Amino acid sequence: MVRVSHGVRVAVRATAAAVSLALLMGSAWVWDTYRGLDSGLRRSSALDVLGSNAARSSHGDMNLLLIGLDSRRNMDGTPLTAAQLAPLNAGDGSDLGGYNTNTLLLIHIPGDGSRATAVSIPRDDYVQVPGYGMQKIKEAYGLAKADADSRLVKQGVQEPQREQESRDAGRRSTIATIENLLKVPIDHFAEVNLIGFYDIVQALGPVTVCLNHAVKDSYSGADFPAGVQTLDASQALAFVRQRHGLPNGDLDRTHRQQAFVAAVSHKLRTEGLLTDLGKLQALIGVTKKDVVIDNKLDPLTFAETATSLTSGNVDFYTLPIVRYATENGQSVNIVDPAALRAEVKALFTDHPKPAAKPAPAPKPTNAANETVDVYNGGNTQGLAATTSRQLVAEGFRAGTVDSVPTQTATRVTYGTGAAADAALIAGRYHVTASADSSLAAGHIRIDLGTSADPVIPPEGSQGGVIHPSGGIPCVN
Repeated sequence: MVRVSHGVRVAVRATAAAVSLALLMGSAWVWDTYRGLDSGLRRSSALDVLGSNAARSSHGDMNLLLIGLDSRRNMDGTPLTAAQLAPLNAGDGSDLGGYNTNTLLLIHIPGDGSRATAVSIPRDDYVQVPGYGMQKIKEAYGLAKADADSRLVKQGVQEPQREQESRDAGRRSTIATIENLLKVPIDHFAEVNLIGFYDIVQALGPVTVCLNHAVKDSYSGADFPAGVQTLDASQALAFVRQRHGLPNGDLDRTHRQQAFVAAVSHKLRTEGLLTDLGKLQALIGVTKKDVVIDNKLDPLTFAETATSLTSGNVDFYTLPIVRYATENGQSVNIVDPAALRAEVKALFTDHPKPAAKPAPAPKPTNAANETVDVYNGGNTQGLAATTSRQLVAEGFRAGTVDSVPTQTATRVTYGTGAAADAALIAGRYHVTASADSSLAAGHIRIDLGTSADPVIPPEGSQGGVIHPSGGIPCVN
């Protein structure tokens, strides 16, 4: 479960914008035909934050960082128009959004043509941001951009130059934060915004995806049945943005984004889109308008290296979380930097075997015959609902979801026949379950206290590996 903050409930603007760049870069060989593209690309010098002696990948390998912004502005800083916002289900433009990097994807592309590996970095990971202390990793961009913008205003720098320079400050902050966290080379990067995803899917045409369960979410606009289905650009954006109503919130959304890349890879392989001149010209136009790349990335060299992306020869992983917590009033993911470095090193240098994982958590023994009621006595809005969804995903029957007066401690009680699974649930909150004769047989009651942080989902829900070469994967 992912804790839902009050601010996020006002306007969900998280996107899978970086996913669109993975799609486009995956078709990069077309640039060999359209050599004029390079002259029109938006470039950034943000990689210079790593210094002239920065580590580089060896043996012809490449690490490419994809950055997806949640901003409702164009690359030059102008607000999106009402006509542009309408198909995005992103509001009426009264709130332009910030500069959070709600999608961060680091792709390792081996120089020998073997399988590529992509790792998603959850946006709420609580990490050291150089110059700002411990922050959510998604905030590294916006914090630095805001400071740079204030400085440039005082210097009298006008738009669009001010927007470009302050965004470069944000990119430098994000790059430095990830390099500091994972200790691997970042050879190149690319950035795309909210409208870029929509534009690219418009250029590609409808994409086929698969869902394990039907979903309906007013925040993202997602309203889809279970099973295989084909989405247009507006629906695709809702598909990759949704996190409300999913058992594992942001982690399930990350899997959606990864599965969408897999679905597009499948489309490219099976429908011959890379030989469709009309679509290629449309993609190139989108690239020039919506994408920024570093000033050292040569499209033609990349095209020679990145064939694994369009061939489906890439695996997607999600970096693990230790636990959820609340810091400075915000819900965050607590991570173990040393473990993340070991994980990424194993995936990038010893692929395809990831670093050793802890033993899987115990599973419920009789969930299908047990009903769980969840009551929120804490300070986190929506925590009872997200807890209930998580338990339903594990096989339990949904019971009452409601609020109770504020209480400090979390309590777990149970009726006849539910002792074992009640103990399992209680262990997640570091409390002891107790019998309650007033509860019906097969019932478990959870009273969440103010000390209750969301419980991290089972191992498989966090990570799992998505293999595009397997076709179209089904996800939550």
